[in-house]
Amino acid sequence: MIPTEDASARKRKIEEKLKQEQETLSFIRENLEKSDQLTKGMVSILSSFESRLMQLENSIIPVHKQTENLQRLQENVDKTLSCMDHVISYYHVAKDTDRIIREGPTGRLDEYLACIAKIQKAVEYFQDNNPDSPELNTVKARFEKGKELLEAEFRSLLTRYSKPVPPILILDAISVDEELEVQEEVVLEHLPEAVLQDIICIAGWLVEYGRNQDFMNVYFQIRSNQLDRSIKGLKDHFRKNSASSGILYSPAVQTKRKDTPTKKAPKRPGKDDVLDIEIDSYIHCISAFVKLAQSEYALLTEIIPEHHQKKTFDSLIQEALDNLMLEGDNIVSAARRAIMRHDYSAVLTIFPILRHLKMNKSEFDATLQNDPDKEYNMPKDGTVHELTSNAILFLQQLLDFHETAGAMLASQETSSASSYTSDFNKRLLSAYICKVLGNLQLNLLSKSKVYEDSALSAIFLHNNYNYILKSLEKSELIQLVTVTQKRAETSYRELIEQQIDTYQRSWLKVTEHLTDRNMPVFQPGTKLKDKERQVIKDKFKGFNDGLEELCKIQKGWAIPDKEQRDFIRQAQKKIVSDAYRAFLHRCANISFTKNPEKYHKYRPEEVEEMIEKLFDTSA
Repeated sequence: MIPTEDASARKRKIEEKLKQEQETLSFIRENLEKSDQLTKGMVSILSSFESRLMQLENSIIPVHKQTENLQRLQENVDKTLSCMDHVISYYHVAKDTDRIIREGPTGRLDEYLACIAKIQKAVEYFQDNNPDSPELNTVKARFEKGKELLEAEFRSLLTRYSKPVPPILILDAISVDEELEVQEEVVLEHLPEAVLQDIICIAGWLVEYGRNQDFMNVYFQIRSNQLDRSIKGLKDHFRKNSASSGILYSPAVQTKRKDTPTKKAPKRPGKDDVLDIEIDSYIHCISAFVKLAQSEYALLTEIIPEHHQKKTFDSLIQEALDNLMLEGDNIVSAARRAIMRHDYSAVLTIFPILRHLKMNKSEFDATLQNDPDKEYNMPKDGTVHELTSNAILFLQQLLDFHETAGAMLASQETSSASSYTSDFNKRLLSAYICKVLGNLQLNLLSKSKVYEDSALSAIFLHNNYNYILKSLEKSELIQLVTVTQKRAETSYRELIEQQIDTYQRSWLKVTEHLTDRNMPVFQPGTKLKDKERQVIKDKFKGFNDGLEELCKIQKGWAIPDKEQRDFIRQAQKKIVSDAYRAFLHRCANISFTKNPEKYHKYRPEEVEEMIEKLFDTSA
């Protein structure tokens, strides 16, 4: 048994500990109660705060939205007011620009063009937004008036400042000083720089906004007149100096000084002094034309749009060129009349002109843009080139003076008069003609390379060679040519045949589909495989497409000589028709399609009819 004292002590300890625990528990309970009270208070505060936030949000959001709407409305009002000011300004354009338009662009081109730009914007606005408004007609009329005055200003500036080039300045430009190694080029300024810039500005506006090309006609008419007047002024100046001084310019020798020649032309027995002056004047006018035309082209490129430059330049120089040609014809006519009077020495006066033209041919051709490599200079249908007809015409005219021309050539070979035998002169003239024909042939060969289609190139060479041969045969030229080249006729016929062969090769891409190549081997009644049937279909289709394409293209080509045209057609008909008939015969018993009419489109007779229409632009 446990002693009583020990049990009492332990009981007291337990009671004390229990009392402590109860006190702790009471403390915790009191704290929990306080915490609950605090929590309830905090929850109440937070709930009250949340409620107030919600109330605030419900009050603020509508105000915010309303403020945004007000701001948007304000912006819209500002934009509307700005647009209204902009629109209203269009209604005031006619009134605001009236004075400037009426007074015109003279002396105020920049301001005038700015004014026109405002009118143009007004026209665009009314066309887009109010096409039925009377204001549109008003600003349109104002725009047309402004354009009309700009055109008038263009004409006025050109007319007022375009002056003939003084003869002395032209002589400076074409003169050659043999003592100087490097020649100082004389620049011909046709218009003052400020005026030129105004003209360029107006031309640019008329092209871009005025949709006007009439000013180009105005330009070439005014400048053409000045070019012609410049050459005529030089001619008058030259004749006056020649007549007053009694000194003649040496033919084809350019002067060292502005106004007076330095060399006398040696007097030839029986030579007409008046004709002498005409010849020398003509030679200088040719040089002047080239120099002036070059400077006109340089000026034109600054004013006229690029794709109109060649046409405008051609029109500009045409009158002056025609006058030169007319004057040349007059000189030749005078020589002809002299020959009729048995004054054969008069023909010698023509040779300085020919020599001068030969010396300056490259520059002359470059000025006229007679570039053989330019496609625009080539006949699109492959017919005879202008160069060929001109060369033959020259040789035929030379034939009229064959005795004198031969003597002239002989004089360049030897100074001994005893050498001027008829046979010797004839051989020299023959060699000269053959040289011309040889150079012509090389030139034509070079030109033919411009064509991308080798068949058209062949037709072009065929036409030109045939024209040369027929022209030689129709005149006595062939007799002169054969003095130097015995096989001349045969050579040209061979060249013509070569070109026909080259042309016929263009049809190989059609007839190659008719050959036995890849043709399936079959027995009658045997069913073909799909691949074999497709081969035959492809052959028909290739032939049909090629035939249609070539006939469409070559129908627009030309062969002027009817005999040659018929010969080439007949030969081609036979080649193609024979091959096509043989092909149809091979395919006659072959079942390669359920729709034979789709592939067998043409009968042999129809193919021949199509080829018969080749080289016929009217077909």
